[in-house]
Amino acid sequence: MISSNAQSVPERRPLTGLSVLVVEDSWQVGAAMKRLLQSCGADVAGPAATAADAARLISERTIDLALVDINLRGGELAYGLIDQLHDQGIRTVVVTGYADVSLKEGKVAAVLHKPVSGPLLVRVCAQQS
Repeated sequence: MISSNAQSVPERRPLTGLSVLVVEDSWQVGAAMKRLLQSCGADVAGPAATAADAARLISERTIDLALVDINLRGGELAYGLIDQLHDQGIRTVVVTGYADVSLKEGKVAAVLHKPVSGPLLVRVCAQQS
């Protein structure tokens, strides 16, 4: 779950101009991420619950950064999607509940472990812009 409180999110909009894809199978977590990112100025696509949904959104718009959960709807794992995003030059941040994820070096910009605070998520996204 994404935790956020009004006092800990900066007043400025540090993500203005950044197009972010949210890939998260939990509707509540995905919706919270989307609200937070939009409140900080990001243009947000998703949340997408599957790799196919994510691929459709990528085909419809330019994406600068993807926030991807490893475990997607129906037990689907996102490793293939992460490879696809990397091959397309889309920076990726993994946001996962798993303690250990097997990712090839250089495939992702960062790995955040749930629960992740809103300010940390915004800070990591801003570093990728």
